[in-house]
Amino acid sequence: MAYNIADLFEHTVDAVGDRVGLIDRDLHLTFADLDARSNRIAHALAARGVGVGDHVGIYAQNSHEWIEAMYGAFKIRAIPININFRYVTDELAYLLGNADCVACIFDRQYSDRLEAIRDHTPTLRSLIWIDDGTDGPVGDAESYDEVCAAASSERDFDERSGDDIYVLYTGGTTGMPKGVMWRQEDVYMALGQGIDAVSGEQVADEWVMSQRAAASPAPLVFLVIPPLMHGAAQWGSMGQQLQGNTIVLLPKFSGEAVWEVVEHDGVNSVLITGDAMGRPMIETLIASPHKYDTSSLFAVSSSAAIFSPTVKDQFLEMFPNLIITDSIGSSEGGFNGIKMVGKGSTQQQGGPTVIPGPDVAVLDDELNVISPTSNEVGKLGRTGNIPLGYYKDEKKTAETFVTAADGNRYAMGGDFAQWEPDGTLTLLGRGSTTINSGGEKIHPEEVEQALKDHPAVFDCIVVGVPDDRWGQRVAAVVQFREGHDAALEELAAHARTFVAGYKVPREMHVVTEIERSPSGKPDYPWAVTIARSGDHLRSS
Repeated sequence: MAYNIADLFEHTVDAVGDRVGLIDRDLHLTFADLDARSNRIAHALAARGVGVGDHVGIYAQNSHEWIEAMYGAFKIRAIPININFRYVTDELAYLLGNADCVACIFDRQYSDRLEAIRDHTPTLRSLIWIDDGTDGPVGDAESYDEVCAAASSERDFDERSGDDIYVLYTGGTTGMPKGVMWRQEDVYMALGQGIDAVSGEQVADEWVMSQRAAASPAPLVFLVIPPLMHGAAQWGSMGQQLQGNTIVLLPKFSGEAVWEVVEHDGVNSVLITGDAMGRPMIETLIASPHKYDTSSLFAVSSSAAIFSPTVKDQFLEMFPNLIITDSIGSSEGGFNGIKMVGKGSTQQQGGPTVIPGPDVAVLDDELNVISPTSNEVGKLGRTGNIPLGYYKDEKKTAETFVTAADGNRYAMGGDFAQWEPDGTLTLLGRGSTTINSGGEKIHPEEVEQALKDHPAVFDCIVVGVPDDRWGQRVAAVVQFREGHDAALEELAAHARTFVAGYKVPREMHVVTEIERSPSGKPDYPWAVTIARSGDHLRSS
């Protein structure tokens, strides 16, 4: 019995092959269609020397090709690598090199960036471009449509294993991205549908979900709004498809685009990343309450970012019977807890208090498990099905994946938590300086380095400040060189040449001297106080 992602997907195909499995704009693919197309890209990759354990980058916006490439890699026991399409050349070169990618499937609009870093990525042997309607130069890259047309659609692959690896690159807490390595069986149990939602027990075998799909009279239509380069969207998609449900992809987000798709495709449930997507969606609907037919919608699922009570209330005012689920988890730990909200629910106000997931614990500084009857604050950990570690980073692996006093191995991402008397968990925030802006993890040090490259900047500290839409936005506390000055727009433009746009500061606070410890470490609490007080603010 192998809990392997490609096997599980193929079981679903065999059970409900004629059912629509994916909608991408006007393209409707049945599960059988999607399987055949995934087989083609799998054979095309294999013909180009991609084999077991090789890494294949996917550098594209949401599309059916993204899903096909992911399943295609799994089918030949290769490993798809998610690439943030916002990355500029330095970040892209680092990720492709760190991941040892041998092939990359990319939207044509990113051809210039890939060409610029080819000399710095010696492992990259094969490039395949997706037709996204742009006309960038493709060099020696091959057309996705052409390589697939020439490849077999047969499902004739070697036996796979639950030990096959799944890798998810995450911004994490240390600047450059890190690849979290999971056994596929473990990630299925932690993030997929491997734990029965009713009983809380592991599914009996690898055919349970496909058998349920076959017995279900009609699929759920599930709209995936976040980009597939994020784990939440990947597992939102795979988790639904492994149940035989239909996923709908949104190529580019806007409030208007979401409601157009909900109406056009009869969407029942949407996946969002907190306020960053929820706020513009609901404000669009409030502004034009009768413009769209939203009668098919009955559920909203949020993950990876803050989903504030105010915005949830707005949804419930517009959709009195709506069920809202707010999931808490991480690339390193999997599913940690969930908060369910409906009209009149006592949970819709207050802090991030969740029903904990399986194998979740709170540990003290000595790695002793804190009793659920105690109100002691500790760090959130999860045991059971957890990752093997970070790809090529033994030091960070040892820091994050620890053996506690009870002898169990735990994934500990750095979040503080506290048990409540009713058995729920209140999350108290991360002890690191990581900024979470709309689900994107931003480490201050890389932004600081970009800003300090500007000739007018003597020193700076970058922190997160509250933002109604994004949860947090990037703020820079800056000390200019004597006799120098610069506008925020100038610094932002300079930083944008080094880091992705979502990492660029949206506000600046100018001080005469940056506070640092005697050892030279930046005083982040001081900087947060300055930024949140609004002192010396300059904003665009």
